[in-house]
Amino acid sequence: MKKTRFFSIFLLFLLLSTLLSPAALALEDPVIESPSAILGDPDSGSIYYAYGADNQMYPASLTKIMTVLVAVEAVENGEAKLADQVTATQDSQREMVADGSTAGIAPGETMLLEDLLYCAALASANEACNIIAEYIGGSIDSFVARMNERAAALGCTGTHFTNPHGLHSDMHFTTARDMFRILSEALDHDLFVELFSSVTHTVPATNMAEARELQNTNGLINAESPLYQGYLYEYATAGKTGHTSAAGYCLASAAEKDGVHVAAVVMGGSSWQNADGSFGFGNFKDTIVLYDWLFDNFSVQEILSSSEIITTVPVEMSDGNSGAALRPREVITALLPNDVDLSGFSCSYTVYSEESGEALEAPIAAGTILGEVTVSRGGVVYGSSPLVAATGVELSKIEYLRHQLNTVLDLFWVKLIFWVLVVCLIVYLLLVIRYRVLHKRHLRDVQRARELRARAMVQTEDTRIFTESPRLKTPQP
Repeated sequence: MKKTRFFSIFLLFLLLSTLLSPAALALEDPVIESPSAILGDPDSGSIYYAYGADNQMYPASLTKIMTVLVAVEAVENGEAKLADQVTATQDSQREMVADGSTAGIAPGETMLLEDLLYCAALASANEACNIIAEYIGGSIDSFVARMNERAAALGCTGTHFTNPHGLHSDMHFTTARDMFRILSEALDHDLFVELFSSVTHTVPATNMAEARELQNTNGLINAESPLYQGYLYEYATAGKTGHTSAAGYCLASAAEKDGVHVAAVVMGGSSWQNADGSFGFGNFKDTIVLYDWLFDNFSVQEILSSSEIITTVPVEMSDGNSGAALRPREVITALLPNDVDLSGFSCSYTVYSEESGEALEAPIAAGTILGEVTVSRGGVVYGSSPLVAATGVELSKIEYLRHQLNTVLDLFWVKLIFWVLVVCLIVYLLLVIRYRVLHKRHLRDVQRARELRARAMVQTEDTRIFTESPRLKTPQP
């Protein structure tokens, strides 16, 4: 009986140990089916989940993210205007396929550049991309070269574009990580976000067609998506779909909840038919799984308070020789797992005066920027903030006068005058000493001459007395 009880207690202990072990408490990865995916913060570049993110994949119409990005930047740079009237040439039909997505734009048709961008973003119109490319780049090939240059500038190392629309080519490829970089840059442009977050758009009648009603193909933000219904996601903000038989089902999107802004890229997804006859799509299913996983398990946490004193630096001429206490100007936060250990973060800081070798001088007003602090963990930077003076540092009048005096004495011309005066003084002293030596010698010579004269006079007097004395006179015969 005792053995049975002991064995039961031992099993319970093992079970509790297993449940409380670090492995058991660790955050589990989301379960997805697509062969390539990535989830991260488009603002900081922090990655929260990646699976097959560096595999070479075909992007299909995700290509249009780069196409529109290059066009948007051209508008922002003044190379083109949204109100430009653009006429489709015969090249607009280059590489078109019968079952490719289109807005039905024919050669010779004239449309605003803005409407062409909506055709590419919402209807995923392949011919619209050719028209945009030729208008912005001068030719489609020149524009594609520009797309590749922009990708390289963004740090994409596994990407090569051969066209602006994404129809299949063996040499037209990218990776989920590279597409995340491209999407992150694109989301920094308001015009891009406006285009890809719109649910619908009406293209006015043109010289060759009636008005067109465009529907966003992205089922995350358009419940009436012509292709992907049933995936409306309340936190989705923008995105682009893509599909070819070689690429599978792809989706690049962004979402925001409670101030948490994230983006996801899913590539190579599959499709299936449900029991009710509807179709399911792996790119949408996996994207929602990724977003739900992050929003359920991560939160924005404070990793450095704006009231924390990072360091104190000496300040010259300060009242009471007090230094300047430095604190972060802003709170540094990061999107982290809810159970993360915040003690693992470290701070590194730079004080500008120490870096330049120049001393800080009072007075210093509270809030003056004096350096910068960065928070990191495991080589990953999570944020930075300017370092500012926590309180003001008052000027000491006595120290100021002393400093001014030292400053004056440090001037070259002051030093020169000082040493000239020192030399003059030394010369003067030497002359005085020489004068006194010579004077004393002169006085001694005068005294000696007087003594000799006196002695000579005494001898003369003695001779005179001797000569005139009667006793000394010679008797007369």
